[in-house]
Amino acid sequence: MQESPSELPELDDLDRRILAQLQEDSALTNQDLAARVHASPPTCLRRVRRLTELGVIERQVAILDPRKLGSTLTAIVEVTLDNQAAESLDAFERQMCKEAAVLQCYRVSPGPDFLLVAQVRDMPAYHALVHRAFTAQANVRNVRTFFSVHRAKFDTRIAVD
Repeated sequence: MQESPSELPELDDLDRRILAQLQEDSALTNQDLAARVHASPPTCLRRVRRLTELGVIERQVAILDPRKLGSTLTAIVEVTLDNQAAESLDAFERQMCKEAAVLQCYRVSPGPDFLLVAQVRDMPAYHALVHRAFTAQANVRNVRTFFSVHRAKFDTRIAVD
């Protein structure tokens, strides 16, 4: 559920500088982060804790290169369901959230009901995903997949200005 603008946390310039730096490298020590944003370490630590408690910082993760782990196939998948009742959409979404190969799951409109981004090792792994996640589900009407041949940009940063 999206928050209304009145419920959004107020962020000042220091908060925005901290968020920009953490999106670039969340492994920075508090000392290094403080130096980069021109704040004292205690202030920086307090701000990061506040941003985390507010949910602005949802989590901190390491971003891996799938090719170096042998996962070379990126699939962008459109899925249309037979039944678009809220319960059916919710059930499909819950199933996709459990699926390790599905990295992103979006309900979209208009067009298909869902847009998924999946990362798999190879075509046999993709076929296994299709069988497990789509073919085995009676409510899936149509699946259309696009395979990435080149990734020109991949970023997780959100503009904070």
